[in-house]
Amino acid sequence: MSLNKHHCCSTFIFLLLTLLSQFYSVESELQLNYYAESCPSAEEIIKQQVIKLYNKHGNTAVSWVRNLFHDCMVKSCDASLLLRRVKGMESEQESDRSFGMRNFKYINTIKEAVEKECPMTVSCADIVALSARDGIVMLGGPRIEMRSGRKDSKQSYLTEVQNTIPNHNDTIDLVLSRFQSIGIDTAGTVALLGAHSVGRVHCVNLVHRLYPTVDPTLDPEHAEYLKRRCPTPDPDRKAVLYSRNDLETPMILDNMYYKNLLKHKGLLMVDQQLTSHPLTSPLVEKMAADNGYFHDQFARAVLLLSENNPLNEDQGEIRKDCRFVNLV
Repeated sequence: MSLNKHHCCSTFIFLLLTLLSQFYSVESELQLNYYAESCPSAEEIIKQQVIKLYNKHGNTAVSWVRNLFHDCMVKSCDASLLLRRVKGMESEQESDRSFGMRNFKYINTIKEAVEKECPMTVSCADIVALSARDGIVMLGGPRIEMRSGRKDSKQSYLTEVQNTIPNHNDTIDLVLSRFQSIGIDTAGTVALLGAHSVGRVHCVNLVHRLYPTVDPTLDPEHAEYLKRRCPTPDPDRKAVLYSRNDLETPMILDNMYYKNLLKHKGLLMVDQQLTSHPLTSPLVEKMAADNGYFHDQFARAVLLLSENNPLNEDQGEIRKDCRFVNLV
């Protein structure tokens, strides 16, 4: 009897160690300066392309940050977001959660520049991650030491998007749960929502707080301004109808987002709820008072997000064109 127990225990420990070794082997493939030997100039090429595109189209920096969030929340940081619809495969870009996303074509601009220097070496997933890292700097945010070595997905996960990307009308409890499922705690979640400090919100996502009556949690004067930006309760999704998240520093990733929340000027329901939830309200006040604390928490959370479930060599590939899987 004791021999059987010993055997069962040994078998369990062996299986556990095997699973742990598989987990850590994937994690260990991500490392700083991953391309130091295979493509020494890779990160510099990506950085220079990000700067060039930012100087030409400033909103690309916001797109790179949103790309990272939408890609890494769905299954893995694997560039599945970038895949276009082809026969037998749908695209995550077609989801309602992807409404308003743009500048995907410029990811290919970056990829082409890297391919000229190092063909079939740098993954699209790493370009998504590193362009976000460099875009954050262009927006006045913190410099993040980000590891590389991600592989690209061979499939898209359109059906998974609804279950993983939080909606702007979701409760804070649901949002916290979604982020916790990939290892990001409450402070990290509140910090990541601070990305709403930059960019803009389409009226489609605002009007329910304005019509038929103004949401009582919204500052009345700010509501009047928003009504001028969004004059109808049924805005055209294709029209350029939007409001900036932050009217004072609209293209700087700073703690003005939290200051605006405390003034009841949050644009989305998910934003304003941060001030009333017992777990998030103290963090909003702390980040509103200390931009350095916000940046520290934001950098930590972005790093965790960027390393969500990376694919290994057998699971993924290095795409030649970020829009399509490689032809076998």
